[in-house]
Amino acid sequence: MPGKKSNLLDLDAQFCFAVYSAGHALNRAYKPLLDALGVTYPQYLVLLTLWAEDDQSVGGIGERLMLESSTLTPLLKRLEAAGLIRRARNPEDERQVRIRLTPRGRRLRDKAQAVPPAVLKATQCDGDSLGRLRERIVAVRDAILESVDEG
Repeated sequence: MPGKKSNLLDLDAQFCFAVYSAGHALNRAYKPLLDALGVTYPQYLVLLTLWAEDDQSVGGIGERLMLESSTLTPLLKRLEAAGLIRRARNPEDERQVRIRLTPRGRRLRDKAQAVPPAVLKATQCDGDSLGRLRERIVAVRDAILESVDEG
């Protein structure tokens, strides 16, 4: 009997499905942690960017998170309604909206410190191996973006 041919369209052999399903699993792990903070995962990503560097433009946040302004604006409005950020026009360039953490948004950072260790525990990986995996995924992402942009 000849060797079994590899099926290029086998779902379980797809890299994209592995990433997609891992993303879903991660979202399930994050959900109760972020519910305790009162934010969604996309809102958490915005807060992470602001905790790293406060007072950013909407465009800068969108670029960092790879999100279009049309996706980001409703997120920012909800964060503002929750009292975590303030949106204000840049007095030097009225076309630009600047995003700043409120005191409440800055305080939430302390509570959020519990999220990364809980997610690390859920992965059942040590920090070094998960760091190497993250670096490899980022390299694959960047290669895909470069390939798509070229062609």
